[in-house]
Amino acid sequence: MSTFLHETTAQTEIHAVTGAFGYSGRYIAKRLLTQGKTVRTLTNSTDKQNEFHGKIETFPLTFDNPLQLQKSLAGVSVLYNTYWVRFNHRNFKHSVAVENTKKLFTAAKESGVRRIVHTSITNPSKDSPLEYFSGKAILETSLQESGIAHSILRPTVLFGNEDILINNIAWLLRRFPIFGVFGDGQYRLQPIFVDDFAALIVEQGMQTDQQIIINAIGPETFTYRELVEIISQIILGKKRIIIPIPNELGLAVGKILGFFTGDVVITKTEIMGLRQNLLYVNTPPTGSTRFTDWLQEHRNTVGKNYASELKRRI
Repeated sequence: MSTFLHETTAQTEIHAVTGAFGYSGRYIAKRLLTQGKTVRTLTNSTDKQNEFHGKIETFPLTFDNPLQLQKSLAGVSVLYNTYWVRFNHRNFKHSVAVENTKKLFTAAKESGVRRIVHTSITNPSKDSPLEYFSGKAILETSLQESGIAHSILRPTVLFGNEDILINNIAWLLRRFPIFGVFGDGQYRLQPIFVDDFAALIVEQGMQTDQQIIINAIGPETFTYRELVEIISQIILGKKRIIIPIPNELGLAVGKILGFFTGDVVITKTEIMGLRQNLLYVNTPPTGSTRFTDWLQEHRNTVGKNYASELKRRI
């Protein structure tokens, strides 16, 4: 009888995902639904069209109303947090995202959330001059000090059908005969398949350990230059001319492209994060899908259309 009650309780637990209509959140939600979980999302896009067709409970992310945020988390057992911003913009900033996430953690604790699985970044540091990495470090500390059982996952670059970075590199390679890499291009990164990342996150939601930190990285490591060469070879069947360019020139070209695409193509923080090898860690892979295999399978579609960060967010 006790075993039956335990299994019934586990099946009826509510699992909440921030941004289930977005990129990684969508894969997390799909995996939870496949497992028969009751899934709820807290999102800034409550009216956004999605593939779930009412299978997910939807609540707004009311950071300006802590009591409402608590109500939205009422009855939730596990919270999977993917909320963040990629860069500073007039409509959103890293500093605001940090404060908002702290409010989310507080609301989760007040609502009795059992466990939080939080998405961070490889090599976070409070001493980093890059807000992306220092902000993530601040939030890791905040979660660790909250007293809530948790897992922190530190991914590098996610790849998948809805990816922006890999897709837009391919988009540029399809359209221009020359591609510029920042400096010598020898800094490394370890892309992980978004569904492998989602599987890892959901697995951590089922854990009972108090504190876990995991580097979420794929099985292949590339230098940035190698990554560009591989994308070019697989999707085009030929090599493009790759030249080293200074950071300032890369930013200038990015701004010009941003004018025509209506997007922020690249930021100084992203360039510096790459060049400081912050998207590389010397630990065993936690994802199994090889980027080269995935790209070969999707070579006819990757980079066909530009993927806009701002269109998705605003």
